[in-house]
Amino acid sequence: MGLTFEAVAQAAQDYTAAWNSGDPAAVASFYAEAGGIVINRGEPWEGRARVQDMAAGFYADVPDLVLSCDDIRLAGNHAVFVWTFTGHDAGTGNPLNIRGWEEWELNEDGKVAASRGWFDAEEYARQVAG
Repeated sequence: MGLTFEAVAQAAQDYTAAWNSGDPAAVASFYAEAGGIVINRGEPWEGRARVQDMAAGFYADVPDLVLSCDDIRLAGNHAVFVWTFTGHDAGTGNPLNIRGWEEWELNEDGKVAASRGWFDAEEYARQVAG
């Protein structure tokens, strides 16, 4: 049986809540054990433990990070999770308002097997610098 839009939309809502919990393990729990993410064509974060490290890095950089789910799309086992996060850079204290998305390949259990994340890194750097 295929994934339903309702199930993926609920998973997206729960994933958003996981990010807003501040708990890297909660974020990583949405990934398959061998799942991973690549952000802006960077180095891959492969395996749930590495995804947890990635989330911890975001929390270190933006300790008051608040994520919102702006949209979700589904085609078969491929979903797009469109998001905005706000918060303040840990180093400069400058406010951040960053938009981006993740392209998910979901397994039969609805876990993220592979994700490609995207955001405007130049805009992020501009906001960090103030």
